[in-house]
Parts: sequence; C-alpha cells; structure tokens
Amino acid sequence: MRPIRVLVAKPGLDGHDRGAKVVAAALRDAGMEVIYTGLHQTPEMIAAAAIQEDVDVVGLSILSGAHMTLFPRVRELLHQQGRDDILITGGGIIPKEDMDALREHGIGQLFGPGTRTTDLIDYIRDWFAERERQEA
Repeated sequence: MRPIRVLVAKPGLDGHDRGAKVVAAALRDAGMEVIYTGLHQTPEMIAAAAIQEDVDVVGLSILSGAHMTLFPRVRELLHQQGRDDILITGGGIIPKEDMDALREHGIGQLFGPGTRTTDLIDYIRDWFAERERQEA
C-alpha cells in the first residue's frame, strides 16, 4: 500500500505552531508523507497546496477560534476543484458543539488539546483503509 499523504496547515492569524509540528512529526514517524505549510495560510493557499501535492488528508490546526469559518472554507474550495475525496480533519481549541456542527458539514473527526497522537494516526489509517476498500 502506498504511503498516506497528509498536508498539515495553520490557517489564519494564529502564530502558535508547536502542536502542528508535533503532529506532523508523529504522522511522519508513522510512515505518512507529510507536507507542513507553515504559519498564516489562507484557505485558498491550503486548498491549492492540497491539490498540487495530491494529498489524501488535510489537517488543520486552529487555536484562534476561527474554526467555524476556516474549516468550511477549505472544504468548499476543495469541493470546487472536485476533490471531495480529501479528508479534512484537525484540531485545536474547538468546543464539542462546534466539532459536532463541523462534522455535520463534512469535516472529519476533530481533536482537542491533550489528544494522543496515536488516536489521530489510527483515525487517518482507518479512514484511508476504508477509502481504499471502497475504491477497489
């Protein structure tokens, strides 16, 4: 099976990327190909990079409180490019009710502070395996 390709991005004005770097390293250590876009990415930049890099997963790290705007915008931009097959997941400071609302709008599972990286790795691997089974 080919490696899972993941784009890790920090949208918006949030300047704290330690968590995103920890996640990127953990995914890489788990055998995934990881592209980290760095700080201050717009949804347009993130969607363009996801398409250019032909990723399977976009992981957004948001601590700024703009998750109800940024997650749906990235999803909309990918949809416009016909890339509904890309999983959008992520984490940060996101209240449970917002996580539930985002899930209803097609965003994958979201993870809060203190989540073990193995939980995210398992989630992505399970999602990818299921997608591969459906495409076979």
